[in-house]
Amino acid sequence: MTTPLSPLAPLGTPLNNDAQRLLLLGSGELGREVALEAVRLGLEVIAVDRYDQAPAMTVAHRRHVIDMLDGAALRKVVEQEKPGLIVPEVEAIATETLVALEAEGWRVIPTARATQLTMNREGIRRLAAEELGLKTSPFRFAGTEAEYLEAIEAIGLPCVVKPIMSSSGKGQSTVRQESEVLTAWKYAGEAGRGKSDRVIVEGFVPFDTEITLLTVRASDGTHFCPPIGHRQEAGDYRESWQPCALHPDTLAACQEMAKAVTDALGGWGLFGVELFIAGEADQPQTVYFSEISPRPHDTGMVTMVSQHQSEFELHVRAIMGLPIGEITLVQPGASAVILAGGKSDHPQYAGLDKALQVPTSKVRLFGKPTAHPNRRMGVALTLGDTIEEAKERAIACAQQVQVIL
Repeated sequence: MTTPLSPLAPLGTPLNNDAQRLLLLGSGELGREVALEAVRLGLEVIAVDRYDQAPAMTVAHRRHVIDMLDGAALRKVVEQEKPGLIVPEVEAIATETLVALEAEGWRVIPTARATQLTMNREGIRRLAAEELGLKTSPFRFAGTEAEYLEAIEAIGLPCVVKPIMSSSGKGQSTVRQESEVLTAWKYAGEAGRGKSDRVIVEGFVPFDTEITLLTVRASDGTHFCPPIGHRQEAGDYRESWQPCALHPDTLAACQEMAKAVTDALGGWGLFGVELFIAGEADQPQTVYFSEISPRPHDTGMVTMVSQHQSEFELHVRAIMGLPIGEITLVQPGASAVILAGGKSDHPQYAGLDKALQVPTSKVRLFGKPTAHPNRRMGVALTLGDTIEEAKERAIACAQQVQVIL
């Protein structure tokens, strides 16, 4: 287990010589919220991404546009900016460079090893299933077409095929019949992130619920947010809600599984632990480990309205060495994504006046400079007296916002 990180030195003032700097590697919508919380807590933020005008860049003190898979370019930015915290927020990063930088004394969140393992489905699945003995779906890895066909035969149909490096459902396919096998292999190779052609072939598990258990490792121990339920489509989340009803024994099993894997990864920060739950909520259920992200999770955007401290505030507090205290649920909440229907280099938005007529509603537009079909451009957030009311409101709010192409 990795040695816990030490709290930062006393805070200076952003843009002064004594500033404490946070280097954000990945500047999408999740990175933007991390940047905002970091600025609120007095950090100087430098946003990095592969394209200009990424969402976090519009709220950061400075920005850099580089290929983050280029280790030399990544090192150059680190040595130029001299950050106290290096915070990876996407999968496509030269993780071997992060390992080398950490060995030289730079501080990678939560650790370079955790980043390397979790940004590669093979690394984290082998850790969870083979080293920790956690229950998972059946799986095989493949790096060639021949190995892939052998994996398909071993796992059987239906199954799910994913690149070992991807996010938001990119490159993921559900294969139900023989005619889809080679199409899924080709799509995984085209849409995956990084330099690897390897894929994971996963068998189906009979789950009834899919949850994210946000888990925080901080100076005052390990903390858990109330479980978040979510619905996915094409491997990407569409709605999430908090709390998700679980039997008390099931919740305890989820927390035990999440603590085991986050302890193995080490470091401080928030982790999004994805779990499959099989069985009805009125009795103990079976828990399967799925994936983990060593950073805020897209389904956790609901916490911007449902919790006293959002997942982004929790993450920044933890990585700064600050205490978390009690995590409080304000009220049942829900989120629903706002998607682009087509391609545009200058997207605009309409319908906010109608969207915000929905009771308790909030809208977050991400400010992405371009749109393409089904790209996540914003999110609707709502509260309700019940989960169902919150979900209905979130969906109604999101449907009113139009992305003009």
